[in-house]
Amino acid sequence: MTNAPRERPGAAYWSLAGLIEGARLGAPVMPGMALFGAAFGALAAQKGLTLLEAVLMTGVVYAGASQFVALEMWPEIATLGGIVTVGLVTATVNMRFILMTAALRPWFGSLPPWQSYPSLCTITDPGWLIAMHYYSKGGRDASILVGGGLAFWVLWVASCVPGYLLGALVSDQKSFGFDVIMPAFFVVMLVPLWQGTRRAIPWAVAGAVALAVAQLVPGWWFIMAGAIAGSIAGGFLDER
Repeated sequence: MTNAPRERPGAAYWSLAGLIEGARLGAPVMPGMALFGAAFGALAAQKGLTLLEAVLMTGVVYAGASQFVALEMWPEIATLGGIVTVGLVTATVNMRFILMTAALRPWFGSLPPWQSYPSLCTITDPGWLIAMHYYSKGGRDASILVGGGLAFWVLWVASCVPGYLLGALVSDQKSFGFDVIMPAFFVVMLVPLWQGTRRAIPWAVAGAVALAVAQLVPGWWFIMAGAIAGSIAGGFLDER
């Protein structure tokens, strides 16, 4: 990676300085990310995972919310149906990354595939928001996204360990507020996405449908129902 001039105006490029700057821009979010990672470690301990298993899952999967969902849903006796259900629900949780990575196409599309596609493995919700804000200001250094993603990954794995050790000692996570960390984190992440009341309607529809289905239907169908309802509402509100 160098600070070499870009091949054409507006094209994405790489730099070591961008990696460092991406990590620096993510610093304000890191305390929340650390709490998030600690909460996962605590849940992993409660679910009977070993410390090594929890760290490996954190480092390899690196998927935040879907890791929580997978642990909550994981059956005591693994069956084909149970595994398929876990995969379907976690895939639904991660469907937001389809739109997030599509939004990166105007920026990363000027890079060769062997550079652009692997870099998408580092994407996170806060990292994407920070990178898109940087891009909207005219920045084109692709290292910003990767630098932030790598910094978040290190923090995510590291914070899992103390969370696991604490979770092994605490019988009731709610007494420490671990159960509200994930929803609070995502509520905070919604703030930069606010684009007015009209654009918030799909969020409200998704939330209302998810709550209703959670009350009426057992299991985890509320996640899929909320995602589908919010997507349909967003489609009707789309303006060309």
